[in-house]
Amino acid sequence: MSRQEAYNQYALAMKAGQKYYKDAVLHGRYPYLQVLDEILPDDAPQGGQMDMGLVEIPTELIVGTKTAGRRSAFAGNFMPLLAVNTEFANKWMDLCGAHLDEGIREPIRCFEYLGRFYVQEGNKRVSVLSSFGAPTITGKVTRIIPVWSEDREIRVYYEFMQSYQLTRLYRVNFTRPGSFLKLQTALGFEPDHRWTEEEQQRFESRFTYFRAAFKKLGGQELPITAADALLVWLKVYTFEDLRNMSTAELQKNLAALWPDVEVLSHPQPVTVATDPEPEEQTDDKQGKGLIGRLFQAVFPAQLDIAFINERSPEESSWIRAHDLGRQYLEAVLGDKVKVRTVNGVTPGESAEKAMEDAIAAGAEVIFATTPPLIGACRKIAAKHPEVKILNCSASMPYTGVRTYYSKIYEGKFITGAIAGAMSPDGQIGYVASNPIFGVPASINAFALGARLTNPRSRIHLRWSCVEEDPLGALAKEGVDLISNRDIPTPDRISEPWGLCQLRPGGTLRPIASPYWHWGHFYEKLVRSILSGSWDAYSTNKENKRAVNYWWGMKSQAVGVLATDELPAGLRQLVDILQSGIASGAIVPFQRPIRDQSGAVRSDGGHWFSPEEILHMDWLCDCVDGAIPGFDQLLPMSRSIVRLQGVYRDDIAPEKEGTLL
Repeated sequence: MSRQEAYNQYALAMKAGQKYYKDAVLHGRYPYLQVLDEILPDDAPQGGQMDMGLVEIPTELIVGTKTAGRRSAFAGNFMPLLAVNTEFANKWMDLCGAHLDEGIREPIRCFEYLGRFYVQEGNKRVSVLSSFGAPTITGKVTRIIPVWSEDREIRVYYEFMQSYQLTRLYRVNFTRPGSFLKLQTALGFEPDHRWTEEEQQRFESRFTYFRAAFKKLGGQELPITAADALLVWLKVYTFEDLRNMSTAELQKNLAALWPDVEVLSHPQPVTVATDPEPEEQTDDKQGKGLIGRLFQAVFPAQLDIAFINERSPEESSWIRAHDLGRQYLEAVLGDKVKVRTVNGVTPGESAEKAMEDAIAAGAEVIFATTPPLIGACRKIAAKHPEVKILNCSASMPYTGVRTYYSKIYEGKFITGAIAGAMSPDGQIGYVASNPIFGVPASINAFALGARLTNPRSRIHLRWSCVEEDPLGALAKEGVDLISNRDIPTPDRISEPWGLCQLRPGGTLRPIASPYWHWGHFYEKLVRSILSGSWDAYSTNKENKRAVNYWWGMKSQAVGVLATDELPAGLRQLVDILQSGIASGAIVPFQRPIRDQSGAVRSDGGHWFSPEEILHMDWLCDCVDGAIPGFDQLLPMSRSIVRLQGVYRDDIAPEKEGTLL
């Protein structure tokens, strides 16, 4: 390499350094290399050091120097800042010539801390190689181990140290605990599988393409890694798909899922919408408001809607409740809707085909009525962003699919108040379904309702997902007033649903029960699409979060039905509490609350956000019982808890066949 060529290379590198420096100053970022000695003062406690030997270090992970000596010579991207007539520049050019003529064989020496590298010897070598776009640089590495803490960054790093022993890949790093285990599972490996050299090469070859697509879409501007984004992508596609896709196909498919990647950056990725959007005010004879007039081509007079069900209404009370809601929707909106129903689909290809067929037949809105259909919903949403797709589940962080559920805890608060009033000794039973989002809130609301009318109340908690006969177990404890499963539809009040009294001989007498009224939900949701208020969330650029509708008594999506045998005074109490909750005058959780550990959760004035209520994973101090762990669940309950469990992020994923 001639001196002039080395000079030209330095000039280009210096230009890149100056550009980085100016941009950093303009945006208020530090413009120089980071200094490890300043990040870790001498008196900072550490967990020790480890000699890592020779490592092929990804260049983008080399972020600074060990000491401050050469700080001002380089911009933060390791490009030089000093003028071409300096001694520093001459040495840089000498090294540049040696790189092209002979190759730079001497490894750098550096320290690694929290997955990032700080150079002790070889700053100019890093600069020269970086200027030529070298993807990796060989270095002798000493790892500095931080002291363990519950801090999220430290937890993630400790998981990385374990995963590095298995993969020997520095690029496979995440920002969320538990992610590497999910990757191992997605690739078909056991949790402790040590990757072979061939498996490393296969993964890196495709991951390189994925990282390129991630960066091209702006991933470097997000506070997440390409590996984080890969996990999002692998929830819809497989690694086999990644191996078979062209670069263009990969970028197109990742772009379709990009909102779901971006939402990872948000501390609360799901917006919980607790009330219907107010219908737009109209100002013309046709009843169309401003948005309606402007977007009447987008929001037609009639909507084509498809309901996708796993089972038939005759086979499932849950599906029957939704089907009654569908019938209500058709009865109320008449010719404004055209509705089709598909029953008996299974999660996966069957559901995807049913949705594709519905869209081909003209469906503009799809309601998938059970959580296991979320995977199919996501795939179809990525292919058909013009279709509005909703899944009946809670807290799914996927922006392309809106989810919906009901605040059944409001009804539980009322039946708890009835139970407290009817129980002389305050000993009340409660049979919970599964430890999923919203269920601990329902247990706690019931307990608080019971305490409202009987301060001595204690709730004996049992789980139908753990034992075959929870009612029998409560009966053996001498409990005769029990909150059973909620009534699925308003026409089933004579059956043993909701709050029941256990009679001699083991029969249950129904007293009162919360119920879902999906018809009110479907009507209001469809009206929001027809009026244009659906876009109140999708046009909120600041939000960029997934939307979860979680409606209650205010929207009439939840109610309480009482039998004729309930005393008149308690029937009046039901009416008062329903009216108060619907108006906001009564807030079930706005009262003094301690959890089972004795910690104060509310002093009586605390207002719990919808997210806090939906994600409750603790129980009130008057509840006897605990939230069961995953290994305690009966097999039939495990799939729903994987999807909707309050501790779903901590559950070890299920392994499929090896894909790498």
